[in-house]
Amino acid sequence: MASKGADLVILDLGLPDMDGREVLIELRQWSTVPVIVLTVRADEAEKVALLDAGANDYVTKPFGIEELMARIRAFLRNVHGRRDLSPVYDDGELRIDLAGRDVRLHGEPVTLTRKEFALLAALSRQPGRLITQSQLLREIWGPSHVEDAHYLRILVAKLRQKLKDEATAPRYIITDPGVGLRFLGQDPGPDHR
Repeated sequence: MASKGADLVILDLGLPDMDGREVLIELRQWSTVPVIVLTVRADEAEKVALLDAGANDYVTKPFGIEELMARIRAFLRNVHGRRDLSPVYDDGELRIDLAGRDVRLHGEPVTLTRKEFALLAALSRQPGRLITQSQLLREIWGPSHVEDAHYLRILVAKLRQKLKDEATAPRYIITDPGVGLRFLGQDPGPDHR
């Protein structure tokens, strides 16, 4: 999927070797593809957690195949004409491979924690766009931490240090105090991906 892309993912939570929620969280770090979750779990809290983690829809087993097909058609109608994001950002100095979870600065690997990578992925997926503190806190720490802005400040400082990005003269991450963050990297175009 990472190299060819997908219009839609149907994710069964009952995977034999990995928890489906973990798969969803990993997928959301580099793709905005619509995801329909299939599961036997009908608990409302579970549904809310999966939707908050990035699922677009939720179908409980047993289900009718016609209903599932109708949901698939509805999502695919919205996909046509949409350009999916490339899972690789490369400006010649910083290379971020979202699908491969690989970050390199001047060709050298940059070791990031899971949360540092999640923050970089969230920002680099949308170059130039301001992403609010509450959006980032919700995406990285969950909905119960949207007021914990100090978590984000600490994480940004660590990420900047690893990317050799000075807060006073940022090359990649700019802070709009009290509002959010923006990834300054320019979209390098298809020739550099």
